[in-house]
Amino acid sequence: MKESGKGPRVHITKRPEISKAQAFLIRAVALVLAIVVCAVVTYLLTGDDPGSVFKTIWEGSFGSSRRTWVLLQNVSILLIISLAMAPAFRMRFWNIGGEGQVMIGVLATASCMIMLSGKVPEPALIFIEIAAAVVAGAIWAAIPAFFKSRWNTNETLFTLMMNYVATQLVAYFIIIWESPRGSGKIGIINQSTQAGWLPQIGQYKYLLTVIVAAVLTVFIYIYMNYGKHGYELAVVGESERTAKYVGIKVGRVIIRTMLLSGAICGLAGALMVAGTDHTMTTTLAGGRGFTAVMVAWMAKFNPLGMIFTSFLLAFLQKGAGEVATQFGLNQSFSDILSSIIIFFLIGCEFFIQYRFVFRKEAK
Repeated sequence: MKESGKGPRVHITKRPEISKAQAFLIRAVALVLAIVVCAVVTYLLTGDDPGSVFKTIWEGSFGSSRRTWVLLQNVSILLIISLAMAPAFRMRFWNIGGEGQVMIGVLATASCMIMLSGKVPEPALIFIEIAAAVVAGAIWAAIPAFFKSRWNTNETLFTLMMNYVATQLVAYFIIIWESPRGSGKIGIINQSTQAGWLPQIGQYKYLLTVIVAAVLTVFIYIYMNYGKHGYELAVVGESERTAKYVGIKVGRVIIRTMLLSGAICGLAGALMVAGTDHTMTTTLAGGRGFTAVMVAWMAKFNPLGMIFTSFLLAFLQKGAGEVATQFGLNQSFSDILSSIIIFFLIGCEFFIQYRFVFRKEAK
């Protein structure tokens, strides 16, 4: 049967599974193209030498020992939050509430540091504040999980809404605890006594966070790939009907997984307040709860792959900020560079999953 010649000449079809080497090559090409586009945009908009811009991006993260450690801190916090997202996403529960779960952990930690300072021994205070952050984050994540399992509510909207509630709770208590009065800030918590501050390992302020991130990466990898719970959440993600048929209690799996996700986010909040920043603000999470969604998705929910994606995004953010400072540009320009690179990295996933098929002209 002859073709009419009027149909579409190009079809988009699902690509057969490709090797990891091929997928890596596609991503590498996308990154190179992104850098080229960034160089062209930089020259057209500013007239600055693109080479010096990218040199500044590198020096913004590795220009000194302190900058390197700050980068590792940012990578570690972003990685921890991303690890919290991975089990829920593997289950096809779209938890967009990482930001709120981190912030509620921030609030729980700061509350313990402020209200229990001088009332309990130092080791007990550290234990209580970490436990409070973990429990608070777990409960915050379990609320939308309960409604999802019981009444099949939309978890995306529910968890997103919980972010705003958590942020406003933090804002409320900042006004209560503000110091000095009228400043709208609480300053450094227990600056003179350092009560509730997490111990520093040697001379490295951020090493504890890096170690915690490394341990959690191994734990989540084993949990998702070799544990019974990891198998159950994978089955639930594939088909709830199949999961119920084989005897898996779907509601229990949803709540249990979200408890774990929220607990890890709460721990991230505790590490920021008690470990490095020693204060509480409404912007302390810095949007990393949303960035973590991108990190987890780009890594295909693989905890080991999240190490690379977390590093890449944190590196770009840090370097782009340095460009804005050194070249007298506003923050929007650095965001443009980061967005271009992220766009290419996300866009290349299309070519990993799909391919173009060209229809031959009918004779």
